[in-house]
Amino acid sequence: MLQQILQSLVAGALQGLTEFLPISSSGHLLILHELLNFNFVDDLAFDVVLHLGTLLALALFFWRDVATYAAALLQPPSHQDENQRLAWYLVLATLPAVAVGYFFESIIETALRSTTIVALMLIGVGALLYAVDRYAPKIKAMNHLTLGGALFIGCAQALALIPGVSRSGITIIAGLSQKLNRAAAARFSFLLSMPIVLGAGLKKTIELFSSQTLELAQLQALGVGFLSSAIIGYLVIRYFLRFVERHSLAVFAYYRILLGILLLLIAP
Repeated sequence: MLQQILQSLVAGALQGLTEFLPISSSGHLLILHELLNFNFVDDLAFDVVLHLGTLLALALFFWRDVATYAAALLQPPSHQDENQRLAWYLVLATLPAVAVGYFFESIIETALRSTTIVALMLIGVGALLYAVDRYAPKIKAMNHLTLGGALFIGCAQALALIPGVSRSGITIIAGLSQKLNRAAAARFSFLLSMPIVLGAGLKKTIELFSSQTLELAQLQALGVGFLSSAIIGYLVIRYFLRFVERHSLAVFAYYRILLGILLLLIAP
């Protein structure tokens, strides 16, 4: 029981830390599963519960934005309503990841869950992050994003279903490529992740509880992981948005590349 609680606490903290930093939470969780050998609940289902924790962190941090955009969607169409425009951009940009997840879920959850894939994605996206962060113009606020730019970021989010890519990493890269400043790219990235994480989380949670009866100890462990990821995730969002206003993302690119090389060296 204590071991399960500690494993969940560590996994939740790792999820909260890596979900919003551009270093791939799914990749880190896959590595953690191999190191700790969780066996009290399905790995994918457990990861989904942790993602729901970071979704709660997003909802708490961005609740004003969510309320504003939700209200804007309910209003009559208006070309002058900036909030409505951004709200529809977020809706439309979610569709590519929904489509890819629907049609390729089984492949993503089986063939692509390997340490080698994670390592290659860490290195490749890390190099891309460094290049785009260094050379792309960063001159636009989020309200200057175009529909084409939003859809491009949405297509990039679909790639994040591959472990090791990083949802925040690839969407921030896409945002920077559209000339958004770092803070705007990160903010749009975080808001964009909410619908897809909510949908996937609810689906997997329903599957988890319908396919097996969880014991009290399992539920307690999942609860600890959920709360841990939510608390750490909230703090990371808060300080990461401050960080990107003044600093380069190069440190995350270096970390990804070094970790990817290390994984390739130790992978069986």
